[in-house]
Amino acid sequence: MDELAALNSLRHTVLWAAFAVAAAFGFIAQRTHFCTMGAVSDIVNMGDWNRMRMWGMAVGVAAIGFYALGWLGLIDTSASIYTGKRIVWLSALVGGALFGVGMVLASGCGSKTLVRIGGGSLKSLVVFFVMGLAAFMTLRGVFAVARNATVDQVAFEIGAGAALPAWLATGFGVEPGVAGLAAALLVGGALIVWALLGADFRTFNNLLGGLGIGLVIVGMWWVSGRLGFVPEHPETLDPVYLASNTGRMESLTFTAPMAYTLDWLIFFSDKSKLLTFGVVTVLGVVAGSLLCALIDRSFRWEGFRDTQDTALHLVGAVLMGVGGVTALGCTVGQGLSGLSTLSLISAIAVAGIMAGAVLGFKFQIWLLERSA
Repeated sequence: MDELAALNSLRHTVLWAAFAVAAAFGFIAQRTHFCTMGAVSDIVNMGDWNRMRMWGMAVGVAAIGFYALGWLGLIDTSASIYTGKRIVWLSALVGGALFGVGMVLASGCGSKTLVRIGGGSLKSLVVFFVMGLAAFMTLRGVFAVARNATVDQVAFEIGAGAALPAWLATGFGVEPGVAGLAAALLVGGALIVWALLGADFRTFNNLLGGLGIGLVIVGMWWVSGRLGFVPEHPETLDPVYLASNTGRMESLTFTAPMAYTLDWLIFFSDKSKLLTFGVVTVLGVVAGSLLCALIDRSFRWEGFRDTQDTALHLVGAVLMGVGGVTALGCTVGQGLSGLSTLSLISAIAVAGIMAGAVLGFKFQIWLLERSA
């Protein structure tokens, strides 16, 4: 009983730590306007690459931090969903494209939706509920049946796994920890240098967004993979990652956790519905964004402009819920957490998201021209 009590206490510590790190994400994202959709929009509409450089810097910092934790022996870098051997490339590509279109129609991805809720956006609150419902339907409902019968069937396997460092370790006989750190320094370092080469990029907010968000992703890997890792559960004697929805090490992602949050809220009195890593990160981002909005006095209530605005946000929310689950992650789940592992699946998903976002912007331009 003492061991179980200690395990339960550790679980609470992991949840509080995850909430705190997620709140830091929300605060920084609100303060710096960190947003993947916004980055693509700036490029398409204004030719401004600063927010994309911020995003690239965050990926670079996250990758170096992730594999530094692995090199130090603090986490097992192969223990995430992004590094498996089965490459569901069509799911990642199609799901990513759906998500990309959806985030444009809904004025932001899943993380931006949570950040905007903290800033007072009521329409983002509606997007959250619809996106969470669509995600749940794609995890376990009617959309899940269609997903399993179609895109999930198209895949191939890589014996070494999906992550680039595993290929290097296998192909060149390099120790995995060294291969991981070397690959991360090469790829992540290149992204950081590319970001810093932008003359207009080197401002406090941009550096805070790039460095801060990257370190938040690393912090989440540590919380889940180190603080929350128990080598031997006292009842099952198996290794376990406490409070994990996937049963593996996790960092930030928001599509499936939105579904888990709705599930937890609806079945709160059901003692089998335990608070999990994903749920507290959703709540943490909103709390951090709200705190920042109150401090800098940017909190503003926001509603839908008209019927068309409402319809576009609802369609976008559904596409994000379906696409995010199908692609195994969103712009943060695949775009930051996934890419920090240098995963092929994540790279495919991000390519799909970017392509979908461009398509979404072209659709919006068409709507504007049509109405004019």
